[in-house]
Amino acid sequence: MQDIQTEHELINRAGRGDQAAFEQLLSAQEGRMYAVALRMCGNREDAQDCMQEAMIRIFRAISTFKGQSSFATWVYRITMNSCLDELRRRKARTSTSLDAMLENGFSPTDENDTPEHHSLQSEQRRLLERAIADLPEDMRAAIVLRDIQGCSYDEIAQTLDTNVGTIKSRISRGRERLRSVLSQQPELFGRRTV
Repeated sequence: MQDIQTEHELINRAGRGDQAAFEQLLSAQEGRMYAVALRMCGNREDAQDCMQEAMIRIFRAISTFKGQSSFATWVYRITMNSCLDELRRRKARTSTSLDAMLENGFSPTDENDTPEHHSLQSEQRRLLERAIADLPEDMRAAIVLRDIQGCSYDEIAQTLDTNVGTIKSRISRGRERLRSVLSQQPELFGRRTV
């Protein structure tokens, strides 16, 4: 990751239209952007689309970045907004493919993976992803950023442009909803808590 001075320099250059500086800046953020988009959207294609949209938005707005938050937080905010916009637009659609199976943990070359174990893991992951997807958007965003991406409460508050108390409340209520949904499947989740 770039040090602060180098990052600031790259931001200034990118703001003046330097494509190489922009690419260098985003290469450090790309993995985290994709991870957030994938968790928010639930599938690779939509996540890639949202990430591309976020990159375009960042490119267009980089000259307006004032440094009121860290660059990474600013990028998270734009990525999250891109995902939320997509979720508001898209219609419910389902598909099953080899890519989806691989994404859900299927590994045809894993000798230790029995069909039963794979089926259990796949069902757990599917139910957890569905439970997260069913959360209201504000709770889902907070849960994804905190529990999946490991962001601090302050980073989440900056990313979602709200106060820390609201973020803590959304996370608490979101976790409680997840516990409630998952506890209805004791054969899959046992007595563990989320």
